[in-house]
Amino acid sequence: MVFRATVSSAEFENAAHADGAVVRTVLVVDDSRVQRRILSAQLSRWGYKVLEARSGLEALEICAQTAIDIVVSDWMMPGMNGLEFCKAFREMEREGYGYFILLTSKTEKGEVAHGLENGADDYLSKPVNGAELRARIRAGERILRMERELKAKNSLVTKALKEIQSLYNMIDRDLIEAKKLQQSLVSDRHKTFGSADISLLLRPSGHVGGDLVGFFPAGENQLGLYAIDVSGHGITSALMTARLAGSLSSSSPDQNLALIQLENGEYAARPPCQVIQDLNEFVLTELDTEHYFTLVLAFLDLETGRIIATQAGHPHPAVQKADGQVEFVGKGGMPVGLIADATYSEFELTLHPGDRLLLMSDGVTECADPDGNLLDEDGLTALMKRNAAVSGEAFLEAMMWDLQAFSGENDFTDDVSAILVEFRGRAGAKG
Repeated sequence: MVFRATVSSAEFENAAHADGAVVRTVLVVDDSRVQRRILSAQLSRWGYKVLEARSGLEALEICAQTAIDIVVSDWMMPGMNGLEFCKAFREMEREGYGYFILLTSKTEKGEVAHGLENGADDYLSKPVNGAELRARIRAGERILRMERELKAKNSLVTKALKEIQSLYNMIDRDLIEAKKLQQSLVSDRHKTFGSADISLLLRPSGHVGGDLVGFFPAGENQLGLYAIDVSGHGITSALMTARLAGSLSSSSPDQNLALIQLENGEYAARPPCQVIQDLNEFVLTELDTEHYFTLVLAFLDLETGRIIATQAGHPHPAVQKADGQVEFVGKGGMPVGLIADATYSEFELTLHPGDRLLLMSDGVTECADPDGNLLDEDGLTALMKRNAAVSGEAFLEAMMWDLQAFSGENDFTDDVSAILVEFRGRAGAKG
């Protein structure tokens, strides 16, 4: 038999739900009709919605049809006892937690522990004291209220995570497109100029990065080369490299700060130290940014192998002679965009047939092994000697494999970029 108790409005206002909590449904399970009525009357006075069942099986039927918040069940009942009912109750699919109180005349601690281990949350000794029952019910309500609040917060978190994931997916798609655009700034990864081969490497640590390498015609038999490394990583660094790419454009020589137009309409190279001084002033006066960048700007005479270059905080260029020996050249210099009125100097070198020049970012020399030791110039020297017989893009790919082996990682924490110039020295070649 199922009994539904009636709750008066006055009783409800003075009940345990004055704090605005929802009215809880309590199921009283006992084979004693008198005991059920006593418990139901008390619970009804306290403002609870009460259902009754005279056996464990009848209680399961009610639980299958109604969301029960709290169960108060006798332990000793014919057929399915209270502990068996508790186990079955715990196995039911429910949207929320159900608080289970066992009524028992058992006083042995072992028996009580057995009941708690099998799914009961609390127990009361019979005969039931009204004040103690109310205290245990209130404790169960606190648990259920915390569960409800936790579910609500989890729901908000889940919703927020879905929104964040949606935004992340959108940003990720945009970054993939941005990566394509940034990679398009380095359209020719390998090009032959008769007397020399130029190979480029650009591997950002994320979707996009702050490194950029490239070359451009700079007059008869002259080729401009640049390697840039903007501070930081990610989107803002990539935007700055895109801006700088326009200042050293190969497709728009009239926009290229490294070129000057002659009276005959042709273009020629400007001194690299002056170009970098202009870039330094441009960044400090025109760009509102905290970023700075390192740079090597060089001009190669394709006929003689002579190079005039300026180094602005970028790692020292490495020259590998035809016999395999490696030396580092350059004068260091200040990064661009840090100090107003900074001055820069030039250095010269000459590549002979069979020599090659490597301009690399600090993502190469500062690559760290698992113990934190940097590759540095000594490690790069060994790497270049080991791959002396490998040329062009294959050399740059071999360098990447060696860096991965050295670091023990497939992904690097810094962008990696490089220009490889391999000089053959065929006279009369034109760019």
